[in-house]
Amino acid sequence: MNPANLVQQPSSGERYFIRGFSLAFTPGIRRFVIIPLIINLLLMGSLIMFVLSQLNTWLDSWLSYIPGWLDWLTYLIWPLVAIALLVVCSYFFSTVANWIAAPFNGLLSEHLEARLTGKRAPDTGLVDVLKDLPRIFKREWQKLWYYLPKALGLLLLMLIPAIGQTLGPVLWFLFSAWMMSIQYCDYPFDNHKVSFGDMKLSLSERRGSALSFGSLVMLFTMTPILNLFVMPAAVCGATAMWVDEYRNKHGNY
Repeated sequence: MNPANLVQQPSSGERYFIRGFSLAFTPGIRRFVIIPLIINLLLMGSLIMFVLSQLNTWLDSWLSYIPGWLDWLTYLIWPLVAIALLVVCSYFFSTVANWIAAPFNGLLSEHLEARLTGKRAPDTGLVDVLKDLPRIFKREWQKLWYYLPKALGLLLLMLIPAIGQTLGPVLWFLFSAWMMSIQYCDYPFDNHKVSFGDMKLSLSERRGSALSFGSLVMLFTMTPILNLFVMPAAVCGATAMWVDEYRNKHGNY
């Protein structure tokens, strides 16, 4: 990530995510939110129970790697490690939820874009969704393969005593925010057959917006109760961002 881009680009992505909550429940759009919402409710509810039952065990295990002469750092490192664990678990569960809900999220994005642009909504039925499944899941694999090597590198960094437990959580959060932006912005980009590489390039050109959008999605994903409603709001927010900031550039797709 080029630090210059963070300064040059307006950090306005968070307003799109907040707007997504109202867009998700507008008349005519609500019916496309139901299935993604149910999927997210089930998986994120499971996440809350699982993490709460295991958090203390994981923290004790992780902090055992700290050398004895650095015990005084435990009170500083504890919240950072807790955040890192929440980020990892939240991203894992949201990834699973997005895989399951991907066809429905694409449909939601498609209809919302039609509403925002004043165009006729596409007449997409179940048969059309089924025909698109190979392309949709191919795209999800591309995101996963982009994520895995970088996640592995950060995981190895976090195993380094002291340095990993202090710098690692911060880098995990920033990387996860970037991945959240990629995850949800991909739906409108993919609906217009914009390649994965071109999508990443477009997001990196407005990295401030992408990171601020992804950071807020990540924070809501880590927050109990709020994380139950993140998925449809994030899809709608990313679609609004596509319409305002990217649609004209990729209008030829």
